[in-house]
Amino acid sequence: MSTTKAVSRALDSALAAEGSSLPIWLILISLKTRRLSNQRELAEAVGVQGATLTHHLNTMEHEGLLTRRRDPANRRVHLVELTEKGEATFTRLRKAASAFDRRLRAGLNAEEIAAIERVLAKLDDNVRRGRST
Repeated sequence: MSTTKAVSRALDSALAAEGSSLPIWLILISLKTRRLSNQRELAEAVGVQGATLTHHLNTMEHEGLLTRRRDPANRRVHLVELTEKGEATFTRLRKAASAFDRRLRAGLNAEEIAAIERVLAKLDDNVRRGRST
């Protein structure tokens, strides 16, 4: 199993212990940390297809974590906003994600973490630029 999959599964397990999941966390953190104006931008931020996002948003709306409403300026666009329950869920999951991050980084010093961050940033840049060599 790749490191990416192992870390993703372990984070998902940590969030499941809190009654949630990685996709829900990604949506919550995207809504909290980015200025998103519609569902399409949210799907891009989370890295999922529109239909997959819609499925998650339907569940989250049913659970009272968020609301969706049509943009008065463009009725084809849905605006997504967290409810009080969504805000509380974000805070609870942030604690679980922070604890997971501390566990993940255990035994690494600041220099090692900085090196990992540089390598990951370079990999991200290469992917975005379509580099093959």
